[in-house]
Amino acid sequence: MGRKVVAGNWKMNLGLAEGVQLVKEIEANYTSNDEIRVMAFVPSLFVSTLADTASSLEIGVQNFYHESKGAFTGEISIEQVTGCGAFIGLIGHSERRSIFGETNELLKAKVDAAVANEFEFIFCCGEPLEVREAGNENDHVRQQLEESLFHLSANDMKEILIAYEPVWAIGTGKTASTQQAEDMHSAIRSWISEKYGEDIADSVSILYGGSCNPQNASELFACENVDGGLIGGASLKADSFCSIINA
Repeated sequence: MGRKVVAGNWKMNLGLAEGVQLVKEIEANYTSNDEIRVMAFVPSLFVSTLADTASSLEIGVQNFYHESKGAFTGEISIEQVTGCGAFIGLIGHSERRSIFGETNELLKAKVDAAVANEFEFIFCCGEPLEVREAGNENDHVRQQLEESLFHLSANDMKEILIAYEPVWAIGTGKTASTQQAEDMHSAIRSWISEKYGEDIADSVSILYGGSCNPQNASELFACENVDGGLIGGASLKADSFCSIINA
């Protein structure tokens, strides 16, 4: 399976001084190694300072725009992001889809811009509660992947990271069962295999992103097709985040 990854998504939380302190505490409480990548997706205003602060923790951005420059008030480009020290970003987080109306078509444009600029990203996918209750979660997630990601070449696809986030389990305290997580991760890997072959499917890291915490991390990460986690609230405290890393 893919390389192990634990990524924290700070969302719109913490001040700069708190962020600096959190980075220092995280790095003081886990031992970096080649077997696991540890990341923090931080508010874009903090990137430059936190990239200078961190030594082993990778600093990424939560969002970026697909154009390189122009009259796009409030947006940031890949060139601006990398100039500040972040070389990875999130694409398609459920909050970008649901709150800000980002469509599969727009996310495809972001994917293409990232690939063209050799900018690494985690592509997020997942279903809302009504889709899960209707039993259509596989069709929903597969459509997200096919419309935004599966146009890539095999060479580009093998570099991609994917995060499955059941929207109904984000910030709600609910968590997909171990079997639900494994079933979807297995399905995603099988769809990649159908399109690109088994070797590439096995190389893609697929992360779980739905209320992962120190209490359930070990069980989730023990699943064959779960290669790590995209962590929300539990990434805002060094002790809980490091417990997840250690899991």
